[in-house]
Amino acid sequence: MEFISTFLQQSITFFAIMDPIGISAIALSLLSTNITKTQVSTVAYKSTLTIIIAFFVVILFGEAILKLFGIDENSLKVMGGLVLILMAISMVSGPSKPKNNDNSKEEEKNDEELAIIPIGIPIAFGTGLFTTIIIFKHQAETFLDLVSIALAFLVNAALFYIILKNSIYIKKYLGLTGQNIITKLMGLIVGAIAVQFIVSGIVNLAKGYWGA
Repeated sequence: MEFISTFLQQSITFFAIMDPIGISAIALSLLSTNITKTQVSTVAYKSTLTIIIAFFVVILFGEAILKLFGIDENSLKVMGGLVLILMAISMVSGPSKPKNNDNSKEEEKNDEELAIIPIGIPIAFGTGLFTTIIIFKHQAETFLDLVSIALAFLVNAALFYIILKNSIYIKKYLGLTGQNIITKLMGLIVGAIAVQFIVSGIVNLAKGYWGA
């Protein structure tokens, strides 16, 4: 029961931070205007593979990188929370519009390259996800907890793939207004998660410094 509860909490957190519906709108604006459904599917596949590889790199080696620089877990929580706060504000206020390239032939040629950078990294897998994965790993006490983190992310990676693959239809049915509303709602959730990270980090840091 506790495993399911943790898994659901992590899944919702990952979904809110990734905001696949909002990312699908950004991706379409970056890709060529006359992109085909097959090309969109290829971009979705490559972007999803990119974030999955990034996830396992972070969960395996992210902690070692932090130790190398002597970064405390609770300091990361506070800093990560601040990063998520900025992300949440950006989501609620509305993302900046990406620059459009007028050269359609060049855009078509680079669509698959854009799948990895910037769509995969850093748009889908950015600082917010990196920080959250590290924090979740620090909170993990058993192997099952790590399994929960991996499953939660893989479920969201699958959702990301499905949504990005069908982004043309989502844009058609939801429209720009619908996508903006969902992104703003996800921004509120990310903001709430950020506050929890910040408060938890500050409390634990205070205990460490003053022995409370």
